[in-house]
Amino acid sequence: MAQPFELPQFYVPYPARLNPHLEAAREHTRSWARSMEMLEGSGIWEESDLDSHDYALLCAYTHPDASGPELDLVTDWYVWVFFFDDHFLDIFKRTQDMAGAREYLDRLPAFMPVDLSEEVPEPANQVEAGLADLWARTVPSMSEDFRRRFHDSTRALLEESLWELSNINAGRVANPVEYIEMRRKVGGAPWSANLVEHAAGAELPARIAGSRPLRVLRDCFADGVHLRNDLFSYQREIEEEGELSNAVLVLERFLGLGPQEAAERVNDLLTSRLHQFEHTAFTEVEPLFDRFAVSPEERLAVFAYVKGLQDWQSGGHEWHMRSSRYMNGADERSRAVLTLGGPTGLGSSAARVAASLAATMPQRLRSFSHPPHQPAGEVRRAAVPMPFPTTLSPHLDAARRHSLEWGRATGLTGPEPGFPLPGGLWNEEKLAAYDFALCSAGIHPAASEEELALTTDWLAWGTYGDDYYPAVFGRSGDMAAARIATERLKLFMPLDAGPPPPPPVTALERGLADLWRRTAGPMAPAARARFRASVEDMCESWLWELDNQRLNRVPDPVDYVEMRRRTFGSDLTMSLSRIGHGDVLADEVYRARPVRSMEAAAADFACMVNDVFSYRKEVEFEGEVHNAVLVVRNFLDCSPQQAMDVVGDLMEARMAEFQLLTETQIPALFEEFDLDGAAREALLGYAQELRDWLAGILTWHEGCHRYDDGALMAHFPHAAAAAAATARQPWGPPAGLGTAAARLPVLPRS
Repeated sequence: MAQPFELPQFYVPYPARLNPHLEAAREHTRSWARSMEMLEGSGIWEESDLDSHDYALLCAYTHPDASGPELDLVTDWYVWVFFFDDHFLDIFKRTQDMAGAREYLDRLPAFMPVDLSEEVPEPANQVEAGLADLWARTVPSMSEDFRRRFHDSTRALLEESLWELSNINAGRVANPVEYIEMRRKVGGAPWSANLVEHAAGAELPARIAGSRPLRVLRDCFADGVHLRNDLFSYQREIEEEGELSNAVLVLERFLGLGPQEAAERVNDLLTSRLHQFEHTAFTEVEPLFDRFAVSPEERLAVFAYVKGLQDWQSGGHEWHMRSSRYMNGADERSRAVLTLGGPTGLGSSAARVAASLAATMPQRLRSFSHPPHQPAGEVRRAAVPMPFPTTLSPHLDAARRHSLEWGRATGLTGPEPGFPLPGGLWNEEKLAAYDFALCSAGIHPAASEEELALTTDWLAWGTYGDDYYPAVFGRSGDMAAARIATERLKLFMPLDAGPPPPPPVTALERGLADLWRRTAGPMAPAARARFRASVEDMCESWLWELDNQRLNRVPDPVDYVEMRRRTFGSDLTMSLSRIGHGDVLADEVYRARPVRSMEAAAADFACMVNDVFSYRKEVEFEGEVHNAVLVVRNFLDCSPQQAMDVVGDLMEARMAEFQLLTETQIPALFEEFDLDGAAREALLGYAQELRDWLAGILTWHEGCHRYDDGALMAHFPHAAAAAAATARQPWGPPAGLGTAAARLPVLPRS
């Protein structure tokens, strides 16, 4: 069978190394698989299948420094997970037996207890037997925090197989954002990252294991592993198994590409994720150590973990090039892994690394070379699909009056001591033009007058902070001052009746102190902690934006989408909706995949609505690098209009996903969680609140005066004058060879 495309040239900056205990691991794991009845008689594998797949070779490449016993253990884990994948395919995917699959998966968590004193049931099949054996051999030497994380990642790997199965049943290909998120779970790379901790003897300190830098390292690692696997497994999965979960297929359908071009785009995304991994490791990990007082021994463990993830990427690539499980009959150019005809043998790895870096340098440079304050030009705004009507609160006018009063009382509309701009950041004219009451009246149409005023104030405060950070800290580049300001904000969100907060010294602090008192006071302790976390996430995301702005770095597309939910304050405003539900819905319902996916789809749609409306404001007038249109334009290296159209298509896909989830998968949770009438009503009510949220956000963008040309000219007079001067020139900017210096960015005026 002919290959559907030639494998692209991969970014492999680290040389693969082979563990010397390979042959012993091959012998051990063959014996172990037979003892678990995975071979002859299983109906899934014969010994020849295990030998040809050569998982011992995979583990010897991905864990080159592991001891012999550790390599045996890790290899057994990979034999088990691949056996599970093929077993699930044969028993449930081919028959599309959703009920049987659910029953099968529900039993597996019992074989990996976090509390080691819990009794494990008797295994009923090879997958259960293998899991029980491996769990008992792996976790006793690790902390409870590791056991919980490993349990969660293993459970996600198993249970998200249902997502693949449901898509097969529906004949549905996921959209790119949905696919990346779900592939991390079902693909198992977060689970692989946990095994790296064990194999390298590098357990992560619990207090930083969930931090953004380590989360991004893990997610970039996962995306790299999965995107590479999708390129190699396309023929097997799509043509032989009828799978629909493959990144090449996703981009074929979404961008309307042929297999070869889609494969090249997937490889571009793979390269971008590996660049993000390196950027995070070099720029975000060290500051994390200082913030959390990480000891020298703990630092060594983190560095060993990072090195282990890098080894896995290179070793995994080498195994894919050699395993019979995948499509790897490419030409020698692809097999050479970017050696470009260079030297081979001992001491030649540096030459291969240099060639790999050179081949991806244009993509890397594009991320740091965007000229700020570029004229946006005539870009037709993408059409925004909105199937839901907007209902406005009858308290809209009262909320508008209150907003101006609150802005005066907190100092949002006026000068501040030490503020770098005369007259302050906002005045009453701006606050009235931004019309946050219109937004709150749409997203909370049933709110009381007091509740609507509270929502309006939160929207004003969050937008003020989003404007404040670049105006104050972006101009100076003082990240230390920005960090201190962010840490101070936490003081105004107490979780208990401890010492009172200090007196607020800025409008941002005064506003938050007032909002917290009015919002968190009536909350239960657990809900108060969750709500505070959503506010902290938004504030921390402003620091991420500042750092990218300081480096003039257009974000990686996946990192951008995931951080944009925080910078937009999506979790915060959704949390305001949850407050009214009290304890009717259990936390496990909110954590269920359909609910989290519904929230993510809604958040992404709303963020992209903001980005298409704010494109000119952010790119031309503010010199921003955080806009979905710019991010897509940079990644695809296409025109602004093409990028705008891609974002429009992505908006449409996220809206379609939101509707699918709310109409089919959310009601399916009734039986899964055995919800009573009140809980069912609350869950359906939450879905309706998100529909109102989406419709209200679009209505606000269409009705406020924050993004239209008249508002931009009035609110950015210096930028407007520069744009007018540029428009009067009878010539355009120089282009062609040797003109790069003429296109260097002009620094904004202080």
